[in-house]
Amino acid sequence: MSDVATSIDIDASPEDVWRTVMDPTRLEKWVTIHRKLVSYSDDEMEQVLHLRGASFKVKWHLDSSRAPHHATWKGRGPARSHAETEYRLTDNGNGGTRFDYRNEFKAPLGPLGAFASHALVGGLPAKEADASLRKLKALVEGSLRSRA
Repeated sequence: MSDVATSIDIDASPEDVWRTVMDPTRLEKWVTIHRKLVSYSDDEMEQVLHLRGASFKVKWHLDSSRAPHHATWKGRGPARSHAETEYRLTDNGNGGTRFDYRNEFKAPLGPLGAFASHALVGGLPAKEADASLRKLKALVEGSLRSRA
């Protein structure tokens, strides 16, 4: 199992951040490992991700949502792998939003799969998550500046 948790402060309201993170058509602008949006609806999407030279599809279902503060996506990937991604948005006390991101990935094949997954990706998911949140911050703050 791989678990990544990170957060960032964004100079925008939770509603503005929520509109961006919950819009599948904007994933390519901020998620560093996103390669393609295959399909989407209000509560499901399929995307192609790319990590360590390999592309793979993940089918996501919006498991819970409380706009504009919390969402949990549950995903199924190749070889019966599972993932869960959680977004938490709170007022940061400075007129902006604290965006907390968590991703849990469960490789198939139990402990053997977890060992292989860790050996292959190491600390890369955490680095990619931090890079994605920096891109999200720039995207949301830039969109607000261009509207002003």
